[in-house]
Amino acid sequence: MSMLDVNGLDAGYGDLQILSDVDLTVAEEEYVVIVGPNGAGKSTAMKSVFGLTTYMGGSVEFREEEITGRTPDEIIHQGIGYVPQNDNVFASLTVEENLEMGAYILDEVPEDALESVYDQFPILRERKDQKAGSMSGGQQQMVAMGRALMLDPDLLLLDEPSAGLAPDLVDEMFDHVDAINDNGTALLVVEQNAKKALRRCDRGYVLVQGQNRYVDSGDALLNDEEVRQQFLGG
Repeated sequence: MSMLDVNGLDAGYGDLQILSDVDLTVAEEEYVVIVGPNGAGKSTAMKSVFGLTTYMGGSVEFREEEITGRTPDEIIHQGIGYVPQNDNVFASLTVEENLEMGAYILDEVPEDALESVYDQFPILRERKDQKAGSMSGGQQQMVAMGRALMLDPDLLLLDEPSAGLAPDLVDEMFDHVDAINDNGTALLVVEQNAKKALRRCDRGYVLVQGQNRYVDSGDALLNDEEVRQQFLGG
């Protein structure tokens, strides 16, 4: 049974429609990626799940409850976390202060959640008193993911987690993403590094011009000649 159900979604920004009749699902503990060319609407689809776009039609349901049109604050309470691609840390705050901000809806910071994040990202424990803005891009991405994990979401939305990272750090970032999923968190990931993402995920969606073009297992999409030629560089 699906945890997230997006059906016939039309969405965009203001009067500009980006998505047209988009469908996607994520099951419990599933790892799903959205790939496609630049401007395909990948990030818009994810932002629509989190209430960050203009809703124009269709529906978004989480655990059979309609969340279409709800605010991000309301959606967080449903058990969905979101890590944007850009500006995803509080640069002037320390690592630990950033993580504590992830639990802002609670009366107290859950120490067990903080320890769990430090176990997931040991470098953050070592750098907990460092200002997040002085860290490398990869380390900042870990801070952003760690902050989103502070509420132990059932579904985590990751927008381009490997964007801007040095090539030798990309695999490490994907390993961290895998580990989050292995710990029981369902993932919906937008990723420009399509081949690496499809090798690791359970299922993938290819969006083109704001519409569904292909959906299949990651392996099946990698082995589809048409998908490889059009979207994966052959």
